[in-house]
Amino acid sequence: MAYIGREPQVGNFQVCDAISVVNNQAAYTMQVSSVNVIPETANHCLVSLNGILQAPTTSFTVSGATITFASNLVTGDVINFIQILGSVLDLGVPSDRTVTLAKLASGTDGNLISYDTSGNPVAVATGNDGQVLTSAGAGAVPTFETPSGGSWTLVSSTTASNDSHVDITFSGSYSIYKITFVNMIGGTDNTNLNHQILIGGSVQTGSSYAYGNLFVDSNGGNGYNASGSAGSVKMTYAPMGSASTDNTSGEILIFNPSSSVRTHTAYRFTGDQKVGTYLNTNVGGSRWTNGSAWSGFRVLYSSGNIASGVMKLWGQA
Repeated sequence: MAYIGREPQVGNFQVCDAISVVNNQAAYTMQVSSVNVIPETANHCLVSLNGILQAPTTSFTVSGATITFASNLVTGDVINFIQILGSVLDLGVPSDRTVTLAKLASGTDGNLISYDTSGNPVAVATGNDGQVLTSAGAGAVPTFETPSGGSWTLVSSTTASNDSHVDITFSGSYSIYKITFVNMIGGTDNTNLNHQILIGGSVQTGSSYAYGNLFVDSNGGNGYNASGSAGSVKMTYAPMGSASTDNTSGEILIFNPSSSVRTHTAYRFTGDQKVGTYLNTNVGGSRWTNGSAWSGFRVLYSSGNIASGVMKLWGQA
């Protein structure tokens, strides 16, 4: 930075060359290695005369490189030493790897430290949950933004434990939602994993559902089932078991749920069947034939509770 006057000398401790006293003379030139030196002020000098430390501004003054004692010195007086201090109020530049977190000023929780276009430190404002730190390139401070362009954002996560159903609310304004299922197990043997939709927060149990499923199993079996009026959508072709090994995992894609036109869902599941212990893969789709915006999705079994499972809702712009 710029200074008016002389720039402070930080931590620059110097001992002046020996000075020979001249009889009846009060002013002397201070030098280090035969070069004139200029202290910041008299208060930045330690001066010993005849073995006694002198009081700055009272016993001596400083002007440029000249020190002037309060009275003329005489033959026999001895200037023992003059030590010039740097700027004792300025810490200067710390040594490498010496600044700890405890020495930093307090800030805002979640802020990050970056640099502005002038190269000065600046705090990057805290983002929201699910946002990512993005760069606008050189000349701009990075910011937190909501991901776009095809990436999925985690909206919510629910762990089921002996629940009759799980309602998943479409939070946000995403055009596509995805519900992922991990290790879903029914509390009752030989039941199907089903879904219903929520409109205005209310579950729809009427006959406006239409769905179709295709399946293939590890024993070579294949087929399909479909319905155009059921009160819920069957998401697995064959009934599932309730043993710990009879789990179902997969995903559902929901397109434009906020639209008032017919909204289609597509889902894909895999799970171990209880009957014959075959692995059964299901691919299917469903829709609600009355045009209404969807507010959420209910997951349930055809009977009994959801013994366990993790359901996550993801959004994509």
